[in-house]
Amino acid sequence: MSVHISRRTDRAAAAAGFGRRAGYAAALLPVALATAGLVVAGRADRAREWWARVGEEDPAAAARRPGAGRLLVHALVCVPLGLIALVPVGVELLFVLRGVLYPLVESGPYDHSWGGPTLAGAWAAHFLVSLPFAAAGLGALGLLHRLYHRLAGGLWGRRVGLWPVLALLVTALACTVLVIAWTHQL
Repeated sequence: MSVHISRRTDRAAAAAGFGRRAGYAAALLPVALATAGLVVAGRADRAREWWARVGEEDPAAAARRPGAGRLLVHALVCVPLGLIALVPVGVELLFVLRGVLYPLVESGPYDHSWGGPTLAGAWAAHFLVSLPFAAAGLGALGLLHRLYHRLAGGLWGRRVGLWPVLALLVTALACTVLVIAWTHQL
């Protein structure tokens, strides 16, 4: 009995941790821009506290105190990650608007909608089609947090390596192509 409860608790903790990491990835752009503003305003200590809370789990590394210059460079590196995070955040927003709240954004008639001709059928079809995209968006945010954590090592004095930088560049290029293609089809 206690093993079963322990597994359920472990799964709940893992899901909560994943949700927290995905939320951190979604907030990278505003936090990076705020960090740059704080460093320029002479409040690097406040920005340092934010970054220590967001991405650093190693207490020994968190004890190191990066200077204002390193914080500014870190914020500038996180801006592309934050821009990349806008893509899965947009997917999640579309899931809520077009999947969950479908009747509020489409007034009908539903004759030519997926799942139509009734509102219930169209709503169910849009919700079910959007579920895998919502899961993929959350997964992408989790992966972006992992990439951020690898790149954040430079802020705390660890070696970053070439692979996270290449992954950032390839991901940025792929997201740029995706956004350009998507805007041209509108």
